[in-house]
Amino acid sequence: MGIFFSYVFLGLSLAAPLGPINAAQINQGIKNGFLHSWFLAIGSLFAELLFILAVFFGVVHFLETPLMKTFLWSFGTFVLGYTGIESLKSSHKLTTDNHRSKDSLLKVFTTGFLISISNPLSILFWLGIYGSVLANTIHKYDTSHLFLYTAAIVIGLVVWDIFMACVSSSFRHLLNQTTIKWISMITGISLIGFAVYFGYQAYFLIFR
Repeated sequence: MGIFFSYVFLGLSLAAPLGPINAAQINQGIKNGFLHSWFLAIGSLFAELLFILAVFFGVVHFLETPLMKTFLWSFGTFVLGYTGIESLKSSHKLTTDNHRSKDSLLKVFTTGFLISISNPLSILFWLGIYGSVLANTIHKYDTSHLFLYTAAIVIGLVVWDIFMACVSSSFRHLLNQTTIKWISMITGISLIGFAVYFGYQAYFLIFR
C-alpha cells in the first residue's frame, strides 16, 4: 500500500509544476467557476492517458520524429496563442455575475485536450517518467501491478486537478473584481508566453 501511495504522490508531483494547463485552469476557474476549470483538466487528462498508452505500446517514438515534433510545436503555438489572446480579450468583461454567458463545457474540454496533446514537452515528459516507471515495474512486478501503479499516478493527477479547480474557482468569491481581472490577464499573458516558446521551438526545427 505504501508503494501505491508513493505513485499517487508521483502523480501529484508531475501535475504540480506551473505549465500551460495550470495557467488555463486558473483562468477558467476565475472566469467561469469550478466546473469549467475541472472540465479543462479532464480534457488534458484524456491527452495524458493517450501519452501513457503511447509509451505502453511503444508507439511514442513516432511522435518523436522531426516532422511530428514540428507539427506539434506549430499546432501548440496556435492553440496556446489563441487561448491566451481570447483570455486577454475577455478579461475586461469579467464580472462576478453567475448568470452571464459562459464557454460551453465541450469547448473547455476540447481546449484542455488540445493544449496537452499538442505539447511535445508532455510527450518527452511521459516518455521519461512513465517509461522509467514501466521499465521498473515490469522488471519487479507482474502486469496487474503495472496497471495498479499506473492508476495511482492518474489518481494523483486527478487529485491535483480537483485542487486547482477548487482554488481557482474560489478566487472568484474571495477577491475583488479588479484583482480577478488582473489575474486573468496574467494567466492570458503566460499562455501567450508559452505560445512564443512553442513557436521558437517550431522555428528552430524548421530552419536549423
